[in-house]
Amino acid sequence: MTPPLHFADAREAADLAAFLARLIHYDRAAAVRLQAGGGALAVFGRPPSFEVLAIRTAALLDDAPLDVTVSAGQLLDGIEESAGKAIVPAPVTGPPWAGVLPPRGGWHEVPGLPDAAGLRGAVAAAVAEFRERDARLPAEHRTRAERDRIGREIWSRTVGSTGLPLRAVHAAQSLGFLPSHDVPVALLGAGSWLRLRTPYGSIAVRVRGLGGLTVTPVRHADPG
Repeated sequence: MTPPLHFADAREAADLAAFLARLIHYDRAAAVRLQAGGGALAVFGRPPSFEVLAIRTAALLDDAPLDVTVSAGQLLDGIEESAGKAIVPAPVTGPPWAGVLPPRGGWHEVPGLPDAAGLRGAVAAAVAEFRERDARLPAEHRTRAERDRIGREIWSRTVGSTGLPLRAVHAAQSLGFLPSHDVPVALLGAGSWLRLRTPYGSIAVRVRGLGGLTVTPVRHADPG
């Protein structure tokens, strides 16, 4: 049995619980991969609506190494916020994404990222555009396939010249990583990965090249 995780601060436990609850909102059967060592914990999840990796970190009192994939719901149930600890549930068979994580090092800053206000504004504009285009569809064309096509077109757009898909920014806001207009943000690149980083967590997306970027389309019925 894996020993409990002891957080450096009870607020770390509460923040992790909030992150897990948001993941479960998008996938009740969500799994997360935990990696810990040297007093730090990284929790990786993949909300299916966005097809990105969401990463939440926390400071631990424990130094023991840990690398395991578990049920997000069971981990959430095992968090004792007042005690600042979490019971690690039994491992589960990891989904394919859990075996392909971003690199730990080699990151460099990618220029051209708007500030948090600009990013939140871009998401709001995308949501408004989807709703306006959806409302204009004739009744006979308001199908799931057509709405998915519009969503893919909107959310596959990149942010400025950065190559970051707009869906990654939407994921960051939806998961609580962009809670306000004055959050410091940064965009980092390493190999085929881009990572949108804020003090509340990171969103990583794997891309093919950082210049002429090609991204995999995502099913996105409703940006709202």
